[in-house]
Amino acid sequence: MPVAVAVRATNIVFAACGLLLASWVTRIPQLRDHLQLDPAMLGWVLLGAAAGALLSRPLSGAIVNRLGQRRAVAVTGVLAAAGLVVIGLGDVTGLAVLVAGLLVVGFGTAVWDVAMNVQGAEVERALGRSVMPRFHAAFAAGTVAAAALGAAMVALRVPVVLHLTAVAVLVAVAVPLAARGYLPDVRHVPEPGSRAVRAWREPRTLLIGVYVLAFAFGEGAAHDWLAVALIDGHGAPAAVGTIGFAVFLAAMTMVRWWGAGLIDRYGRVTTLRVLGATTITGLLLFVFGPTLPVALFGAALWGVGIAFGYPVAMSAGADDPRYAAARVTVVSTIGKLAAFTGPPLIGWIGDHTSVLRALLLVVALQGVALLVAGATRKPAT
Repeated sequence: MPVAVAVRATNIVFAACGLLLASWVTRIPQLRDHLQLDPAMLGWVLLGAAAGALLSRPLSGAIVNRLGQRRAVAVTGVLAAAGLVVIGLGDVTGLAVLVAGLLVVGFGTAVWDVAMNVQGAEVERALGRSVMPRFHAAFAAGTVAAAALGAAMVALRVPVVLHLTAVAVLVAVAVPLAARGYLPDVRHVPEPGSRAVRAWREPRTLLIGVYVLAFAFGEGAAHDWLAVALIDGHGAPAAVGTIGFAVFLAAMTMVRWWGAGLIDRYGRVTTLRVLGATTITGLLLFVFGPTLPVALFGAALWGVGIAFGYPVAMSAGADDPRYAAARVTVVSTIGKLAAFTGPPLIGWIGDHTSVLRALLLVVALQGVALLVAGATRKPAT
């Protein structure tokens, strides 16, 4: 299979995952209103997708090894699309159906995430240069497309179930077709014992997981709290809060798309440490900036610095193609803890100080990331 075909296939699969995950998020206000959910209940409902992901994430490596990357992506892409339809049906049938759909989406996309990142690492090896950040930029592009489509569906008053079903059909068709262009899996004779279990005892793999946790926490904090912090902490109008989040997303996406060559030129560790320092600088400007323009500049630096954390760590976890699925499973499972701990922890600290000051926790975690960044260095052959 030509590498160029695999690059295109991997970009499509990443973008489709972003499209699917962000599509139902764009209809949360309608789901909340139609099912009459108060904020506390909505918070618990939204954990459904994270719970499904946490259930399947530890099994993802074994599933990918059993099915192969191509089949794993095709099967879980269709499964997640089916879950999206169920979420849409929940809008008209009730809360239980909605939660069931969220669990299915979370379960399917967790395995999908591991499989597509392992394939991304295979493509990098075939090309001989870093391209994983570009694949994650494609994921971000999928979320932007979902946001635009969702806004149009809301403006046109298209029912949630019709909107999500249309996206599900598109994903269910496009992902299996695209995955046919994947590079073949690396086959090897498995060592005795459970590689999946042993990966949890590898110091390097665990340190990469800690690194991912720090960066996933920082990226998630921006998604959940950046706009709120601008409005409540800096007195920005609501529209400027949204603009600040858009500045963060644009900076992160541009660096992922155009900055991958920095890794080839300066190496993973140096690049990640410089960007980690950039994240810390941006956050400090965002929190302590005396004026709103300074805070917005800090948001941009925050996006620049955070851009490579997750994708490069996925590449590092998959350095050895024989054990890539098991190690990426460990790394991504540790990183997924940020989805559970981040929102409530920052909210709790914010209740006692302010959301703006609570973001200093992200600064502390970025300091930890700087200390463990050396774990991403490619091991000796």
